[in-house]
Amino acid sequence: MIQRIQTLYLLLAFVTTSILLFFIPLWILKDGTEFYFMQSQAYTIILGLNTALTLLSVVSYKKRQNQFVVGRLNIILNLILLGLFVYRSLNLSGETPAVSEKGIGMFLPVLAIVFLVLANKAIKKDEDLVKSVDRLR
Repeated sequence: MIQRIQTLYLLLAFVTTSILLFFIPLWILKDGTEFYFMQSQAYTIILGLNTALTLLSVVSYKKRQNQFVVGRLNIILNLILLGLFVYRSLNLSGETPAVSEKGIGMFLPVLAIVFLVLANKAIKKDEDLVKSVDRLR
């Protein structure tokens, strides 16, 4: 399980979406307070689902097709989360008056998406290898 490269990519995505966002603020408000994802219920729910899907994908290493589908769902959730971050920071009509400085935490879902895409690519490669070996039998 651990020796497979997609597991390492999935663990990096897990660290990005679950652990780093506790320490890195999404943005800094005008009064100087830092805004973390825990201060919004929607962000907390989506990040909880991301974390659960990533762990589910790591654990289901014997079912590569399910692992691939869960990875795609996780990518979609990260895109939704990124869209919410961008919407909140821009607020459609320009910069939100309450947000004065955007943090690097806003772009961590992009990093998670990169890791998930790399993991899905490795899962697909393993699946193709297994299918090619099955054809030889």
